Amino acid sequence: MGGINTKATAELTATEKRVLLALGEEGGEWNQKPLSEKTGINEDAVMQTAFMLAEKGLCEIKEEKKVYYRLTEEGKEYAEKGLPERRARDFLIDRKEATVEDLKNAFGVRGNIAINWLLKKKWARIEKRGEERFLMPTAIVQVHDELSSGIDEEILKIVNKGEGERELLMEQVKLKEGEINGYLAPLISRGLLEEYSCVERKISITEAGQEVVSRGISIEEEIAQLTPELIRTGSWRGRKFKIYDVNLPSKETFAAKIHPYQRILDRMRRIFTEMGFAEIKGELVQSAFWNFDALFVPQDHPAREMQDTFYLGVRKPIEASKKLIKNVKQMHEHGGSLNSTGWGGEWRSELGEELLLRTHTTAITLSYLASHPEPPVKVFCIDRVYRRETIDPTHIPEFDQLEGIVMDKDVTFSNLLGLLATFYRKMGFPAIRFRPGYFPYTEPSVEVEVYMPERGWLELGGAGVFREEVTNPIGVKYPVLAWGLGIGRLAMISLGLTDIRDLYQSDIDWLRKAQVQVFR
Repeated sequence: MGGINTKATAELTATEKRVLLALGEEGGEWNQKPLSEKTGINEDAVMQTAFMLAEKGLCEIKEEKKVYYRLTEEGKEYAEKGLPERRARDFLIDRKEATVEDLKNAFGVRGNIAINWLLKKKWARIEKRGEERFLMPTAIVQVHDELSSGIDEEILKIVNKGEGERELLMEQVKLKEGEINGYLAPLISRGLLEEYSCVERKISITEAGQEVVSRGISIEEEIAQLTPELIRTGSWRGRKFKIYDVNLPSKETFAAKIHPYQRILDRMRRIFTEMGFAEIKGELVQSAFWNFDALFVPQDHPAREMQDTFYLGVRKPIEASKKLIKNVKQMHEHGGSLNSTGWGGEWRSELGEELLLRTHTTAITLSYLASHPEPPVKVFCIDRVYRRETIDPTHIPEFDQLEGIVMDKDVTFSNLLGLLATFYRKMGFPAIRFRPGYFPYTEPSVEVEVYMPERGWLELGGAGVFREEVTNPIGVKYPVLAWGLGIGRLAMISLGLTDIRDLYQSDIDWLRKAQVQVFR
C-alpha cells in the first residue's frame, strides 16, 4: 500500500483511531457488523470511517456481491405443507385415478396449478376416454409409478430455515452453478421465491496501518461542533477539534424539480393565458360526429379508417341539437345554404354515432364554439390525442396536442400568423416561417416551421381559418382562426432528444441531469 502518509496519520480523528486500533489488535478480516459492535460505532459510521482509512492507506476493503433467496408468503405455505403437485400426487395415489374435475374440486383455485405441474414434472398423465366428436371426453389423471427428483421442494425447505445464500444452497442440494438455475428459475416465475443481492465488505488493516498502531495511538475526545455553551464557559480551550477536509467533494444531491416535459406544457399554458386566452377541457372519448363530421371531414376520408383511428366498437346518440345535425348533414350532401357543393352522396348519421378516442382536440374547441357562437372567443386546449401510429423515434400512438381558436369580428389571416409567431418566439424559436398547407376544415391553411441550426427547418404544426362549411352549421357568423400544434416534436427539440419515447419514460438518471430551462 506504499509508505505512511505522516500528515494524514497525524490528522486521524478519534473515530478513525478507534477503528484502526480494533483492526490492529484483533487482526484478520472484519465484517461491518462485528466491527461496529467492537468499536461501539454504528454500522454506517464505521463503514464510512473504514473508507476514510482506506483512502489514507491504513486499511483495505474487499467487496463481494452475494446472491440470496427468500420465500414469498405462498412459498412459505408450500415449504411447510408441500407443493400443490405433491399434494395432488398423494391424492391420486390414494384414489388410483381421478378425473380432472375431481382434482379441481379437491384443490379449488390451485387445482389447475397442481395439474399443470403434475404434467410438466411427468408425475402423471392424462388419458382421454370417449370418441364422440361433439362431446367433451372424460379426462382421467393417472399417477406414474416413478417419481422424478424433488429438488425444488428441497430448496424451499432450505430457504425456509433461513439458509438462502446461493452458495450454501448449491452445497446442500449438490448442484453446480449452471445446474441450480434450472430449479430456481421456475420457483421464481411461480412467485414462490424472490432473489436479491447485497454487497459484503471485508475490512482488514494494511502494513502501513499496523505500523501506526505499533507506534501507539492515543485517543482524545474531540469537539465536532462549537456550541454557544462551549464559547460561554471557555471549555473549548485546550481541547482538540475534529478536522474537516473542506476540499473533499460533497455528496451529490438532486433537488426536486418539475419534469422537463411538464415544464414545457406549463410554459405553453402561461403564454396563451398571458395573451388573453382561456383553457378548456373535454372528454377523451368523442363521437365521430364531433371528431370528423362537424369539421367537414367526408365520411369516406382515409383518416377515418380503422388503420388511422381507435374506434371503440360502440355507438351512442349524437350529443347535438337536431337542427345542428341536420345542418351538418345538408352541408356534407350539397353545401347547405352556402355556395358550396359539399361532398355529395348520402351523409349517414350512424357513422357519426360511432365512438372513438379523439384524434385531435379540435373536437373540443369546435364543440365549445358551437355553444358560444357570439364573439369574442379566445380559447385553447392542451391534452392527449390518439392515432394508430407505428411506434418509432418520432411517432407514438398517444401524444399531446395544443389546439386553439380565436373568433371575433374582423380578425384576419394576418392576425393568425402574428399570433403563432409570437407564441413560437416566446418558446425560444426566433426563426419562423409559414408554408401554404392543406387541411379539410381550414382555408387558407399554413404549416408552421422553425429553424434549428443543427437540423434545418422543422414543421411543428398546422393552422388556418375555419371554412364556412365548418362554422355555418354551428351558427357562427364571424371568422375563426384555428391551429393545432404538435407538442412532442417541439419538446424533443427544446430538450435535445432524438426519440419522442424518452419524454414518457421514467429514466431517473435523465430526469436528474436534465437542465431546468428558463424561458424569457
